[in-house]
Amino acid sequence: MECVVGGVPVHYIAFGDGVPVLVLHGAGVDHREMAAVFEPIFDGLPGYRRIYPDLPGMGRTPAPATLAGADDVLDLLLGFVDAMIGPAPFRLIGHSAGAYFAGALAGNRARQVAGLALVCPLGGSARDVPEHQVLVASVDPYSVLGTEEAASFGEYFVVQTHATLDRFLAAVAPSLGLADEAALERIARQWEFRSPAADSPAYSGPTLILAGRQDATVGYAGAWDLVKLYPRATFAVLDQAGHALPHEQPELLEALVTEWLARSASQTSVPHGA
Repeated sequence: MECVVGGVPVHYIAFGDGVPVLVLHGAGVDHREMAAVFEPIFDGLPGYRRIYPDLPGMGRTPAPATLAGADDVLDLLLGFVDAMIGPAPFRLIGHSAGAYFAGALAGNRARQVAGLALVCPLGGSARDVPEHQVLVASVDPYSVLGTEEAASFGEYFVVQTHATLDRFLAAVAPSLGLADEAALERIARQWEFRSPAADSPAYSGPTLILAGRQDATVGYAGAWDLVKLYPRATFAVLDQAGHALPHEQPELLEALVTEWLARSASQTSVPHGA
């Protein structure tokens, strides 16, 4: 399905009915990764409408030259919320770069977002990032994958088992090679938000921040720095988890997300502009 925002056709998929939940994927993939992660969780939680867009320059959403930086992507996402959700309260989840934009969205729509979940959040605060270290290696990806796919799996996962390989093949591999690298590089050149609401989120609703102890992409120390921005944040660092935390610790992710959704259910949100 497509939703045209500012002349840009934003591709998305949606499941279920009820309270809107907007889920934003990370860089270099598309909606399929987060749908594969969160749909098994929501299968047991009726009453939610899950919306998974392809971010600009990834999947089937183009990134025209008018999208010159993070602020332009944020404006597009705000327009997408207006078109798809309207003024209703909604829950917001982001992984990696998706978490960066989710935090900015919450800063701009603090009265509308009833809950915010940031998984392995990417931003300007990454520090003390560890070297990539494989903790569990019970499968050789090069024996079953092509060189490029095997390298991607090896660089992303610190838990390399048949189970995580299956998750990679189902959720990550299909989107590899679809990203508009030139467009993503253009947007990355203006990665810092100019909007005060985006740069310094003023969000006091129920929040979940998850980090991987072995995350060699953004680390976990920078995620702890976010806690001061969110007075109702639960913060957890998971061992045996890198940047692919949603695939490596799915049971813990499910438990923490379910608890966060329960907290957000009691949140009173006021539509923006009210």
